[in-house]
Amino acid sequence: MKLNVLRLPLMLLLIVLGSNLLAQKNPLAEADKAFDSRSYYKATGLYKKAYSKVKSSSDKKEVLYKMGYSYYKIEDYDNAKAWLGKAIKAGYPEPDAQYYYAKTMRSMGLYDKAIVEFTKYKEVNPADAARAEKYIMECEMAQEWLDNPTRYKVEKDPVLNSKKRDFSPAWADKRHTSLIFTSTREGSVGDNVDHNSGDYYSSLWSTKQDKKSKKWMVPNIIDEGSNIINNGEANEGSSCADSRYKTVYFTRCMTQKKTAMGCGIYWSKKVGKEWSETELVKLSKFDTSAVGHPSVGLKDQYLFFASDMPGGYGGKDIWFAKWNKKQKTWVNPTNAGASINTEEDEMFPYIHDDGRLFFASNGHPGMGALDIFVAERKGTEDVWENPKNMKSPINSSYNDFGIIFDGLKNRGYISTDRPGGRGLDDIWSFRVPPLKFIIAGTISDVDDGHALVGALVQLKGTDGSNVELKTDELGYYEFDQVAGSSERYIKGETSYTLFVSMDEYLSGKGQETTLDLMESTKLVHDFKLQSIKKKEIIFPKVMYDLGKWDLQVNDSVNSKDSLDFLYQTLIDNPTLVIELMSHTDTRDTDKRNQVLSQKRAQSCVDYLVTKGIPVDRMEPKGYGESQTLISDEEIAKLPTKVEKEAAHQVNRRTTFRVLRADYVPAPVETPATEGGDAGTDN
Repeated sequence: MKLNVLRLPLMLLLIVLGSNLLAQKNPLAEADKAFDSRSYYKATGLYKKAYSKVKSSSDKKEVLYKMGYSYYKIEDYDNAKAWLGKAIKAGYPEPDAQYYYAKTMRSMGLYDKAIVEFTKYKEVNPADAARAEKYIMECEMAQEWLDNPTRYKVEKDPVLNSKKRDFSPAWADKRHTSLIFTSTREGSVGDNVDHNSGDYYSSLWSTKQDKKSKKWMVPNIIDEGSNIINNGEANEGSSCADSRYKTVYFTRCMTQKKTAMGCGIYWSKKVGKEWSETELVKLSKFDTSAVGHPSVGLKDQYLFFASDMPGGYGGKDIWFAKWNKKQKTWVNPTNAGASINTEEDEMFPYIHDDGRLFFASNGHPGMGALDIFVAERKGTEDVWENPKNMKSPINSSYNDFGIIFDGLKNRGYISTDRPGGRGLDDIWSFRVPPLKFIIAGTISDVDDGHALVGALVQLKGTDGSNVELKTDELGYYEFDQVAGSSERYIKGETSYTLFVSMDEYLSGKGQETTLDLMESTKLVHDFKLQSIKKKEIIFPKVMYDLGKWDLQVNDSVNSKDSLDFLYQTLIDNPTLVIELMSHTDTRDTDKRNQVLSQKRAQSCVDYLVTKGIPVDRMEPKGYGESQTLISDEEIAKLPTKVEKEAAHQVNRRTTFRVLRADYVPAPVETPATEGGDAGTDN
């Protein structure tokens, strides 16, 4: 996308556009005059004509540089890159060529190449190394934002935009179903052409949403035929309306005899279907100051605007004035301060319904050209501070400006000349799509993996939600969107507990959370359930020293932790009655091993009783060495003593099996009241 001179006055980058042309006898002098008067669009064409007529090497180098610089100023970066590159290659002696070549790369979003070129600039102009380092840092930062964008989604609008410039949307009704915006498209009032850009003078256009489709209808020019707001002799720019949508404020940049005369803010009130005659809002004492980009807000008590009037910090600054009810005018223009304004340009303010100030700047650290920033209001004071870059994708390496929000909703529109649009400037919509979370998984048999059909999955959230469903024929469950509703089961910033149950299986339990998740996510939680029909159910090893029944607890082993797993299983399956089965290895007599295994089983029961498991839910049973997992013959074949000892340890184990699943706790007895039954008198 290219930015020509036309938008410069609308953006308050006012310049004195050249007046009378020189005679054609000296094309270089003619080009230099256009350049010196900052008529860069005109200068590019004149320098092209002059280049072939220039004889000296130094003059040719200067023409190459000025041509590239002129293209840079009108934001035709492809040509700026080409001509500045030629100037550098030709040996243009001033470091400015290298500086603007690096900035061109940055503005094109070629951050890696820009870093290389800014590094070269440091070498040719070490006195300005600090500025080069600043841009290198910003290039690295911009690349990081590009690689890790925010959750905003931006999309070009198919109806609002033309092949020309369309920018600075503003709401035109309280329901936000109509817009006013600025455009240079064909059909502007008078069809006059701005000689500096070749485009039509910009005018204010409007559009409404179709009631059925909610899409924007074909735009129409405002006050067609009356020429009150759009007068055809000026560029009408950024606008806004008051809270009643009866008064519109807009920027008007006047011209006279093809010379820019400056910009001001005008207003007009709608009475019925007609607009009143426009009047200038007097905000600056200096006729040479540019004023524009109005934004009225905070109950119509504040008018924010951009201006280069004295008392600022650099180029164009954000200012505000307050409404004086008695005088019925805007008074006391006040600079928004050093936290907002820089030595460069701050423009296109927008005061949000919640008090935040949005604006465009090329002075704060950004991604390239104009970026959109947001600053918080300090309580109820007239202070806005700590501006933050809205990052990618709201911002790009190109010009991003003119933001509006749909009330307090996190959606709205921006203006941008980034690639991908229809014209030179386009209006793009933005929104934060709702995060979509899903918890899903499969439930299967832990031993053979077959799907468990009809397993019950209960979901409990920290937000108080409690829902359940059953697995399908594939053993699959999914908590996604509530059937017949836009509501979703899984919310953001919430933790969930999953309870899974199935007849003749141990229950399962799991945890999932959406805390701190910043993008839509499908959380997969599979369960493998254990059948209670199995004769022996393995759980984490309960370790014993050789010949002992005490639960082994040391730096490397904690058998109580293993039993805590069994404890939780019993808590999650409150109707189970189990047999705790303890086994030994074969390195003692059958009789002694039988006694030892019984004591080991009992030690497990005793521990679980201390944890609160009723003793009648557990039966300790010692099996001695009768059910080894690894035979003595297999152990004898192992090559090392360590491996043999490990095999014996496998045989020394405690497992369990389910005896029945119908346990009912004994009723809690209520102590009898002393003195017999109360309330009798025999």
